[in-house]
Amino acid sequence: MTDSTKQYAVEKSDAEWKAQLSPAEFQVLRKAGTERPFTGEYTDTKTTGVYKCRACDAELFRSDTKFDSHCGWPSFFAPLAEERVDYITDTTLGMKRVEVRCANCGSHLGHVFEGEGYGTPTDQRYCINSVSLTLQPE
Repeated sequence: MTDSTKQYAVEKSDAEWKAQLSPAEFQVLRKAGTERPFTGEYTDTKTTGVYKCRACDAELFRSDTKFDSHCGWPSFFAPLAEERVDYITDTTLGMKRVEVRCANCGSHLGHVFEGEGYGTPTDQRYCINSVSLTLQPE
């Protein structure tokens, strides 16, 4: 787990983030919100490429790790590299989960779930908000 007070390579004030991001992007990326299930741009995307952080453009996930988990959000079984994401204990909503953040700017991406029989090489599901990502097609 990462200390939630970590200093990130990209740091901006809320005013600077609000000027850069749409209201929906700001709510998810900077305030740890979530988009409604099955509404995101990349939920069903099969395009080959690299998924990047929408806030800072850091490369986070490859399309070859994306799978259809039927959870309503894009799902990946591994990040592009472990150092690309940070993990924070999340006890909101009366449950204990693991939040996933961009390791470059600290933006909220979603959550990772383990050991639920996903049938993936890692048995993990990175449940990531589409609004947190941009896709760079190959």
